[in-house]
Amino acid sequence: METNGIEVKHGLEEDSDVQFLSQGGDLLKVRSTSWKKTRYFRLLEDCKTMWHESKKTFKPNQTCECCRSHSSAFSLDSIKEVRPGRQTEGLKKHTEEHVEGRCFSIVFKGHRKNLDLIASSEEEARQWVNSLQKVVSNLNNLSYHQKTEHWIYSCLNKADKNKDDKLSQEELQNFLRLINVEVEDDYAEMLFKQCDKSKSGYLSGEEIEHFYDLLTHREEIDVIYGAYAKTSGFMSADNLLQFLINEQKEKATVADALEIIKKHEPDVKAKEKKLLSKDGFLMYLHHPQSMILNPEHKEVYQDMTQPLNHYFISSSHNTYLLKDQLKGPSSTEAYVKALLKGCRCVELDCWDGSDNEPQIYHGHTLTSKILFKDVIKVIKEYAFKTSDYPVILSLENHCSVEQQEVMAHHLKSILGSALVTSPLGNVMPTNFPSPEELKGKFLIKGKRLNKLEASFVSENAVEEDTDVTEEDESKDEDDQKEQERSKNKKKLNLAKELSNMVIYCKSVHFHGFEEARKNQSFYEMSSFKEAKAMKLAEETANAYIRHNVEKLSRIYPTGFRTDSSNYNPIPMWNAGCQIVALNFQTWCPEMDINQGRFIVNGTSGYILKPAYLRDKATQFDPITLTPGDWLQHKILHVMVISGQQLPKVNMKKSSIVDPLIKVEVCGVPADAAVKQTNPVNNNGLNPKWNENFQFDVYVPELALLHFTVEDHDSTSDNEFIAQYTLPLNSIKMGYRHVPLLNKNGDVLASAGLFVHVMLVDAE
Repeated sequence: METNGIEVKHGLEEDSDVQFLSQGGDLLKVRSTSWKKTRYFRLLEDCKTMWHESKKTFKPNQTCECCRSHSSAFSLDSIKEVRPGRQTEGLKKHTEEHVEGRCFSIVFKGHRKNLDLIASSEEEARQWVNSLQKVVSNLNNLSYHQKTEHWIYSCLNKADKNKDDKLSQEELQNFLRLINVEVEDDYAEMLFKQCDKSKSGYLSGEEIEHFYDLLTHREEIDVIYGAYAKTSGFMSADNLLQFLINEQKEKATVADALEIIKKHEPDVKAKEKKLLSKDGFLMYLHHPQSMILNPEHKEVYQDMTQPLNHYFISSSHNTYLLKDQLKGPSSTEAYVKALLKGCRCVELDCWDGSDNEPQIYHGHTLTSKILFKDVIKVIKEYAFKTSDYPVILSLENHCSVEQQEVMAHHLKSILGSALVTSPLGNVMPTNFPSPEELKGKFLIKGKRLNKLEASFVSENAVEEDTDVTEEDESKDEDDQKEQERSKNKKKLNLAKELSNMVIYCKSVHFHGFEEARKNQSFYEMSSFKEAKAMKLAEETANAYIRHNVEKLSRIYPTGFRTDSSNYNPIPMWNAGCQIVALNFQTWCPEMDINQGRFIVNGTSGYILKPAYLRDKATQFDPITLTPGDWLQHKILHVMVISGQQLPKVNMKKSSIVDPLIKVEVCGVPADAAVKQTNPVNNNGLNPKWNENFQFDVYVPELALLHFTVEDHDSTSDNEFIAQYTLPLNSIKMGYRHVPLLNKNGDVLASAGLFVHVMLVDAE
């Protein structure tokens, strides 16, 4: 690694797009129709931070407090996408159509508000969009080592207060705190003297490089490498092959080992001799193909030709909300976020609006309102960016017949031929089509005036249903007050145009498994409030599983969750429920688990249920664990070795994390277990645990492995730092790095865990 002083840009500084962004310029920032103000934006020297201020008279290198109060910055790492045109809610609402070509938006990860901007010309807007997209893409595509260098050198830049490209001993202490490690003054002094070869009292150039090498040294990798580097201190292809077979349990060949050397060895001379150095070995271990998630499972690898109800389907509740369901904002952006995360079933709470335009919001609350047609437009645009497989629009319909006709018009005119309005093949179906057959299609879930069969006979054979909303249809039978409310509620009439759009997902009451088996058609589905579903999953699990072999079930959170919190989805999946809807807007352990369930199969939003959850005669019961093929007793060994670049929880300079790792198996009750390491004090940079855990797993196909990183606190609850979840049958064995996700489910660029995992048959 070559560096001039402290800066490192990986060759980006010569790029024309970087030069454009570094020069910067004025943009009009839009917050409302009346609030539009000029801000000066530019990319800082680290090629990673966008800085902006209200007046050009303040220069970026000024550091006095009066200047600093007028400026702020954000990291390019925090950008989710750069969206050209008036494509956000804010720009559509607060700008006119004629400025379309001059507009663009920076959409951030997590809950940060979009940055809506207007350039002085269409050409300038294109330049900003193209340059930002390119630089963000370059950053995302850096190797782990480049990301680590970028991060460390960004911290070095911050620590270098007087910007002289040198580090004093005091600045070095500040730097150590920035990278989340606290060391004794004596140790810091020893490190400093060890690197200060020139005896000048500060570090510069190669001395900083030496300090960087000391910081990033991976002793645990040295030990593993040393055990297999049997060829003049290097790994030959044969040595590497032994490592792949013995430790990683790979079905590898010499050709595979040679390909790894060719791809990952940075030293040209070693590569020519077909040898792998320690640096090359580390680069191989950090490559996405070598991490804990089986790379084959990152693509669609499951059979997608089974009936739709044979899959777990990634599903959202109250999709329109960005926060809580009492007074939180409704936004089309919430649909964008859910769809981009692979969600395949979104909810639309529809109410009468002004000017005969239906609205979406949480009824009888203070949540803001958005137009139904705007939501459908956004869904059309973003539905298939992450996954090609079908999207179910779950209608919670409170509208008058007149406005239902408007809904039907918008659905048909906006979604066009992608909307399923009749059974595939135009014949009466006897089962669901598959996700493969429904690629690029939208299905409507809601009430229907008659049976689907009626559309294939005389129009006079219309059988009027009792029309109630989905929330009413799942009231608990033993709740007398709710029963009375349901009886007294005025029945809702349905517009025929909207009714006819409900083909494969007709909402009906649930009156018990026996009644459903006798009288419900396959396309007639029920929704269950979480408490009702939990009771069925615990007390009559096998009957619930058999019900879900033939029909769809949707589960949704209780209305008492006003903070939009979530329930545990695992018992519902264990009972074969497909549409287990969670509040995607609330990141929490339950959403971590949901993301882990759907992180595989190409993030398609569809996961094929195990065979015993698709068998009409199944005897499987997740509670009693009846004997059968599903019982495959395994022993899971997990050794938590070390962590890398764990982020701070508290941004105070003096705050350093004391990380511990929780390792949890989630699945059937017999498999559920959690174990944790001891905390490592004052070290988020390179903590080491070297702790072993063992788990008994009886139903591996339903199990998930969940890592949680927490900041230990002896006087209060530990604080969340990061997590990662994946299905047990998607794990690669051996020495593996585990990527980490923040509280919003986004990847932390250079943070990770290093573990050893082994799943073996129980004796």
